Order: sequence, then structure tokens, then C-alpha cells
Amino acid sequence: MENEKNFQLSANSPASPIRENKNTIWHTVREWAQVIIIALAIAFPIRWFIAEPFIVDGASMDPTFATGQFLIVDRLTYDFKLPQRGDVIVFQYPDPIKTDPIKYYIKRIIGLPGETVVLNNGKVTIINKDNPNGLVLNEPFISAEHYAAYTPATTTLDANNYFVMGDNRAQSSDSRFWGPLESHFIIGRPIARFIPLAIWPGQESQ
Repeated sequence: MENEKNFQLSANSPASPIRENKNTIWHTVREWAQVIIIALAIAFPIRWFIAEPFIVDGASMDPTFATGQFLIVDRLTYDFKLPQRGDVIVFQYPDPIKTDPIKYYIKRIIGLPGETVVLNNGKVTIINKDNPNGLVLNEPFISAEHYAAYTPATTTLDANNYFVMGDNRAQSSDSRFWGPLESHFIIGRPIARFIPLAIWPGQESQ
């Protein structure tokens, strides 16, 4: 009987090592869960409203951006200002029937709303109120390797349309083939590139 009494713990006896280990593990799990929840609460708004990752797939923007490069896309800027000529943008394919909401495309803005874009002999001419006789664009981002002579064409843009083209004019499916890009398809613009690392400020084409 005396041994049985001695086996019992009094209220002041120290807790068992097993209980202490369980409490420590549970405390660690709760701390990590809190960290993960806070991180997700911060990451999701940034992901959907401010910045978004994008991986280049295809040669249409060579040599500016190459297949496999990882970009960060700014989704916020165009909520406060309109896209400009020379901006590289990321957008959904502008076909309401074939559009894949997950897959994005990347091109450069050549023509702005209300302008007329004239393609002829490998040159792009813009006709607008400031240049009624036409302005031939200077496009230093196109290398001789990626140059292509254009089929002559003239496109006049509506008030919410943009004319976009890839920097690799020889291998780009763009507004030359599927027409102007409506503004609501635009997702944002790349602001940083990883592998190799670079900050991308954009580039004017005139």
C-alpha cells in the first residue's frame, strides 16, 4: 500500500517529460501556423492586385526577353495611368472564345488608341493628331536577326484599342494577325527579370 501511495503525484509534483514534449511540439506547430497564415494574408493581395510572377514561353520577344526567363509583372500601374507606346505588356489572348484565363502573352505596345498604324517595307508609321503626315518609329530593340519585312497593312485603332507586336518580328503572333488588343485584356507590365537579374523600366519606341 505504501508503494502505491508513493507512486501517485501530488499537485506540486513536476509534470512528466512526455507532457512537456507534447506541449513544446504543439506550441511550435501553432507558431508556424500563425506565420504561414500571416504570410498568405500578405502574399495573396500582392499576388492578385500588385505583382505577379510570369515565365516567358516562346521566342516572340527575343532578344528582349527569352524563353524560360522569370519576370515579375506589375498589375497596379495601369490602374493609375494609361499604357504608353514602347511599354512591354502582359495580357490575356484577345479572343473571348479561345482565351485561357491562366495563360498570358507578352508583347510591346506600338500603336495607341485613336491612332492609325501603317506597316510597309519593314517600317512602322504612326499617324495621329500630332503627326498627321505620319511618324516612322525608331525601334532600336529590334536586331537585324529578328527583323522582318511586313505585308503592307493599315489599321486604325478605336478608343480602347492598342496595336501590339513582338520584338522578334519574324516569329511573333500579334496584332498583325489577330488585330488590335482591347484594353481590358491587359494584365500589367514586367518590372523585374530574374535569371539574369534585371530591373525593367520600359523603353519608348520613338
